[in-house]
Amino acid sequence: MSLLLTGGAVFLDGTFQTADVAIDQGRIVSVSPSLPRDGFSVIELHNRLLVPGFVDVHVHLREPGFSYKETIYSGTAAAAAGGYTAVCAMPNLKPVPDSLPALQVQLDAIAKHAKVHVYPYGAITCGEQGQELADLAAMAPYVAGFSDDGRGVQSDEMMRRAMELAKSLDKPIVAHSEDEAYLPKGWCVHDGVYARAHGLTGNPSESEWRQVERDLDLVRQTGCRYHLCHISTKESVALIRQAKTEGLPVSCETGPHYLLLCDEDLQDHGRFRMNPPIRSAADRDALLEGLLDGTIDCIATDHAPHSAQEKSGGLQGSLNGIVGLECAFSVLYTQLVEPGILPMEKLVETMCLNPRTLFGLPGGVIAEGAPADLTVLDLNRPHVIDSTTFRSLGRATPFDGWAVRAGVAMTICGGEIAFGDVRNEQEDV
Repeated sequence: MSLLLTGGAVFLDGTFQTADVAIDQGRIVSVSPSLPRDGFSVIELHNRLLVPGFVDVHVHLREPGFSYKETIYSGTAAAAAGGYTAVCAMPNLKPVPDSLPALQVQLDAIAKHAKVHVYPYGAITCGEQGQELADLAAMAPYVAGFSDDGRGVQSDEMMRRAMELAKSLDKPIVAHSEDEAYLPKGWCVHDGVYARAHGLTGNPSESEWRQVERDLDLVRQTGCRYHLCHISTKESVALIRQAKTEGLPVSCETGPHYLLLCDEDLQDHGRFRMNPPIRSAADRDALLEGLLDGTIDCIATDHAPHSAQEKSGGLQGSLNGIVGLECAFSVLYTQLVEPGILPMEKLVETMCLNPRTLFGLPGGVIAEGAPADLTVLDLNRPHVIDSTTFRSLGRATPFDGWAVRAGVAMTICGGEIAFGDVRNEQEDV
């Protein structure tokens, strides 16, 4: 498809500039203040923003093994609707991708059904059970990194061996940091204000940051690239900040729900149940500070769909996990950018640029020869988040019912329109 995008503010060299962008055969062929229209299907952006496609380095597509929760098709359709042109898929699947044959099942499904680019993770340990290293070497050419997301690797020696091998393969360890020794049985929320007010068992911050502390010591010893998943505590922020001042090869992500909510906002509904839990106001404020000062590199949704029944048991009886791909930009822009808390350029950096740099993914620049993976943002699109309209099979989001000011108008992946079409303002194509 040959497209000419005109009349928009294009993210070029760190700022928004008026420019035309021409696309042909999946790549950007020209960027200029004014381009001829002959031979192109012209898309008038009407002063909307054009940015490199969003990247989410932490999603659960649930296929193979749990397609009643989500499929690769539905999950990547949700990603496209949220402005994402690439996602990194977590390995808690069936079969767990802990060997090349097991990974191949997922790769085949991705090739057949994905609407956006999908980069899978391989498991760190066999079956994500923490007892034996997975076949990291065989999977390395095909994965973004290695993770046992959903569980922390409890054995220090196992994590050390994983880091040593991952370093030799030039792949990152992508860690779900959780020391189970600090987890009380039956926890369902953060060990804080809401837990005490409602007589609930809480998950203490130590369960996260104690293992972060251990992992960083292992990074010092091994030199392995280390990415911390869904950072949620002020102590973890401080530990990562210190590690960066030491020059360690570390990075981290947090989610929109940790940036915008605290445990005082909880409701007894499954859409507020996730792991790690939404923590205190002090933790939320530390995360915002870490995002602003560069300690936190990426915003990732940890999109984790479940069936309606699995999320119907309130805080105590629901499975952990919420969805977020389709509303992340809207809530972040409305709550952080529009009030002046977070510069728009920083949001682009953490949702578009840093994820690609950290994981060696293509794109991230709007320039001649670059992949045509682009997102059109409309900053004047007031609407209310309505999970019943989601393309994801999951509906549980804490942002349901929130009024937002902006949205995604169109997503272009590989030069093809994956969501929206502002030529005729259709919702989808």
